[in-house]
Amino acid sequence: MAMIERIETGIAPSSAPISDAVRAGKHVWLVAIAEDPVSGEIVAGGIEAQARRCIQNLEIAVKAAGGSLRNLVMVQIFLIDSADASGMNAVYREFFTEQPFPVRATVVVKELLAEGLRIEMTATAVLG
Repeated sequence: MAMIERIETGIAPSSAPISDAVRAGKHVWLVAIAEDPVSGEIVAGGIEAQARRCIQNLEIAVKAAGGSLRNLVMVQIFLIDSADASGMNAVYREFFTEQPFPVRATVVVKELLAEGLRIEMTATAVLG
């Protein structure tokens, strides 16, 4: 059984019982919300700003593990409104421009835990 290691990214609040990135062997699992890593506040500005911040937070986390967005093999996106899909897709295309793209699932949920949060992402990366 592979040892599970927490990747310290500086994003997840240390008081919460969560990790925003863990590694087991060559696999890294990541989670990101639209939270500014400096202020800890949910970013304002609609789905585009929140999607951008989520992907930037995924990028911070995967870099802390020694990889890049190119190492992502799976991305799961949770939206609170299906109308946000087109804005999220526009931002997603800014970051993921080369084939093979990560496998992706997008799910619409009733709500997310933080007030004002419109999107959350999880991802799996495979590193060398």
